Amino acid sequence: MRALARLAYLGVLIVGAFVLVASTGKLSSDRIRDWMDGYGVLGPLIFIAVSACLTPALFPGPLLAGAAGLLFGTWLGTPIAIVSATLGAMLAFSLSRWIAHDAVVELQGPRLRALREWIGRRGFLSVLYARIVPGVPYSLVNYAAGLSPVALRTFAAATALGCAPRAFAYTALGGSLDDLGSPEAFAAFAVLIIMALVGALAARRDLRSARAPAPGTATSSPAARSAGRP
Repeated sequence: MRALARLAYLGVLIVGAFVLVASTGKLSSDRIRDWMDGYGVLGPLIFIAVSACLTPALFPGPLLAGAAGLLFGTWLGTPIAIVSATLGAMLAFSLSRWIAHDAVVELQGPRLRALREWIGRRGFLSVLYARIVPGVPYSLVNYAAGLSPVALRTFAAATALGCAPRAFAYTALGGSLDDLGSPEAFAAFAVLIIMALVGALAARRDLRSARAPAPGTATSSPAARSAGRP
């Protein structure tokens, strides 16, 4: 019961943070500029801190990256967006790890244990693929990784690398809202299309390798082991 209570507490915390942020009102370019007006050279640091705190509340990452481009331009906004996204992801990971990791270990059955061990062995690649595969929710990966055996430093490195191309794309679009026909906007669309294709191909290849048995063994992954059971 205590393990279930900890999982429920994590869920309530996430939903509560989301509702709190969602109730603050709609964003607009003028409102974003008003928020940051007057901070001067501290603006990037303030933005990183606010953005990192919004990420665990399920605030859409593309909007945060677009806001970075709107406020700071593409070339300064891109590293700011990457740092913000990585720190925010680490915060969500840490909350999940601290509150509910042990509860998952206590409640897990054989299949979940095998899956967690498989993800833990792959570590960096597990997180990286989750970042580049299209359609995988960014926030879900943050919290799910915290429940896995993946180390925080591995998670942070894979997140920074995996989110960088899309961070550039959304930042460039945010900085080009007044001219979506600019070279930066075209480059952003190209990056998003390429990332979608690369992510889909990587997911397909990884799924095939997960199903294929290793040489000299009958199975090589949780999915393969489950498939081989009568």
